[in-house]
Amino acid sequence: MALPLAPLVPVVLKYGSVALAAWLLARHVSPARVDQRSEDALDDLPEGLTAARARDREQVNATGRFRRVITLVRSGRAIEIDAAFLARFRARQL
Repeated sequence: MALPLAPLVPVVLKYGSVALAAWLLARHVSPARVDQRSEDALDDLPEGLTAARARDREQVNATGRFRRVITLVRSGRAIEIDAAFLARFRARQL
């Protein structure tokens, strides 16, 4: 008995196009260097979100950090998630 492949074509095209796009993107992204100064700045951030306007009022700085330890119930292993960001937004009239 023959295997009907026609129902699989849309799934293969969908996931194949996503995989091709990811592969092409990965080829064009250059590896980033790790700057120890920025790593230290991210480690020193307090947990939570902050935003501050600069004195000249053209710039807003924002920081955020999220740290959690998640324990997996079945295996008992723990995973630590530490996400931090620094952001700057500038708007000037020219």
